Amino acid sequence: MNILFVAPYAPNPVRVRPYEFVRTLLRRGHTVTLAALWTSETERDDLSRLAAMGAHVLSAPMPTWRSLRNSVITLPGRAPLQASYSWNPALMEQIRAVLQTGDIDAVHVEHLRGSRYAVGVRSFFAANPPLRRPIVWDSVDSISYLFEQAVQSSRSLKARLMTWIELERTRRHEAWLVGQFERTLVTSALDKAAFVGLLDRYAGEQLHPLAARIEVIGNGVDLEHFAFRDPRQRPADRIVFSGKMSYHANVTAALHLVNDIMPHVWAQRPSVQVWLVGKDPVAEVRRLAEAAPALPNSTERRVVVTGAVPSMPAYIQQATIAVAPLLYGAGIQNKALEALACGTPVVATTQATGALRVRSGQELLVADGAEAFAAAVIKLLNDSELRGRLGEAGRRYVETHHSWDAAVQLLEAAYCTALE
Repeated sequence: MNILFVAPYAPNPVRVRPYEFVRTLLRRGHTVTLAALWTSETERDDLSRLAAMGAHVLSAPMPTWRSLRNSVITLPGRAPLQASYSWNPALMEQIRAVLQTGDIDAVHVEHLRGSRYAVGVRSFFAANPPLRRPIVWDSVDSISYLFEQAVQSSRSLKARLMTWIELERTRRHEAWLVGQFERTLVTSALDKAAFVGLLDRYAGEQLHPLAARIEVIGNGVDLEHFAFRDPRQRPADRIVFSGKMSYHANVTAALHLVNDIMPHVWAQRPSVQVWLVGKDPVAEVRRLAEAAPALPNSTERRVVVTGAVPSMPAYIQQATIAVAPLLYGAGIQNKALEALACGTPVVATTQATGALRVRSGQELLVADGAEAFAAAVIKLLNDSELRGRLGEAGRRYVETHHSWDAAVQLLEAAYCTALE
């Protein structure tokens, strides 16, 4: 098939879902035209790497001033700011030029931030009926479901304020968007249920035909990149929490880990060190390292904040334990999948594992509340055999349930169904 794939950012190994979709579609013999925005030279390099893999790349810059202007223009209306944040008419013109050729079989648009391009494609097809092709919108997560949780649980005042402003706008807009396209994709059954709830609330009698358009396609893991390493042969007393450290759910989780959970751990294991690994750590996260005392008999601090790292697997593979202490979130937590793939024993909250088919005590440990989570961490630190058993079972789980080839087979089926 010839796929026009529209992303409101540059797909890369951090923005793993669109990156792996494009990469795997190419490997499976499809033609992919990628239309994406970039905000830095690093992101332009990301697009160049995808071009080297065989994608036909269209791109446009997305400076911060344009995103801010889009938000200001959108604020007086009813649409969510997210839906216009990444709008650039220059990219839309390139998309129209590709559609005009009539060579595209299907259009795939990523995320709520890309949805305005999907609406623009729909308008193009309405004006040019012979060129009409199906549009598949990959919402990834239900953003309104995420915002509902953030309003209640985020420890960032800015995040709570912005999500409160956006919440009702996003609910209505997501429900409306489902009716505009042939298919809507999400990463988990929880997100699909959230969308169906929105349709029930806003779409009335159209609920059932619209709900049938929503499909769940989970995320995979690059099993070669996140390679298995024996969990019994790791440095002692090192805990890793990974993810983009400017994302409000990760910020809240990092604060919860260091301020609420770790004091219970340090009371019994004072030599344990926490590594917060991921790009763009906000000031609140950086202060966790700055304020941390030194480890016993060492100049190293109890908390390390790395910022961007050249290889995430290297950090996960060096961890005694990986943790996912999320208090809220949506979709599939890649951080848990990547740690499981590496054979790193995982302790996670129910919130972090709700979209996975894992069993506490079999592939990982699930614990909620600071004391219970700390107890699970201590249990793993004290039991190398348990770490080994969970690490091996976690790898088997990911191999069975989370390959990108399997995910893209479902994506291909969604394209074909949309074509019917």
